[in-house]
Amino acid sequence: MNRSLATRLSRLAQYGFLGLLFAFIATPMLVIVVFSFDANRFPTIPWGGFSLEWHRAILDDPMIRDAFLNSIKVGFGTAVLSTALGFAAAYIDFRYRFRLKLPFVLLVAVPPAVPATILGMAMLAFLSRIGLFGRLETVMACHVAIATSFSMAIIRLRLNDLSRDLEPAAWNLGASPAAALVHVVLPFCKPALIASFFLSAAVSFDEFLIAWFVGGVHETLPVRILNLLQGQVNPKINAIGAVVLVVSIALVLIAQRFTGVRAGRRPSPDPGE
Repeated sequence: MNRSLATRLSRLAQYGFLGLLFAFIATPMLVIVVFSFDANRFPTIPWGGFSLEWHRAILDDPMIRDAFLNSIKVGFGTAVLSTALGFAAAYIDFRYRFRLKLPFVLLVAVPPAVPATILGMAMLAFLSRIGLFGRLETVMACHVAIATSFSMAIIRLRLNDLSRDLEPAAWNLGASPAAALVHVVLPFCKPALIASFFLSAAVSFDEFLIAWFVGGVHETLPVRILNLLQGQVNPKINAIGAVVLVVSIALVLIAQRFTGVRAGRRPSPDPGE
């Protein structure tokens, strides 16, 4: 009886700690969303009443619209390229053995571990020297360098569950290496590829420091927020922040669904697996 009571108290304490931690993380985000609908120009308590004025204001602002479109373009391009490169890196790590394999894996994995300020300054110095500073494609390339690490990690975990005998079996049945890759490996990795796509898009959509360093006049939405913060207090910031938050959470939740982490379940296998 005492052991059962101690177990329940321990479980309640764990749940309580997790609840407090979640509240600590979620409260600032909730505050941004709530005050984005506040009729007052400045966030104050008591609340000034529900209003869509600031959301309409960001729709009417051409600079914010352009920044949002830039974020969509960069995010989509980053997602496509990062997923392709991440799959290639994960497959090479999974299938082949070679002398420089460890440096190869570290080369892909290192960029997210470098502080964004240092990475942004290094990219700025390099891109300025070769004349590629201030382009939207440059922001995309820099985001690909970061997001590819996450793509590789997700796809590599999926490949861990692939039997190494499946491809040789396809080869023995007459399939070429390319055909085995397309008809065996890619269908098996489909959930991880989809998860990688959406997670890479989320990483790109949220990133602002590197985009601020190398984007020049081509602002993404987080960079527009940063530039608004450098001026006077603007109530449109909360509305933009709410939009960025909703898009980012949606992308991450979709990615999580396809990684099979949700509720401890794996996604149902494809019929072709």
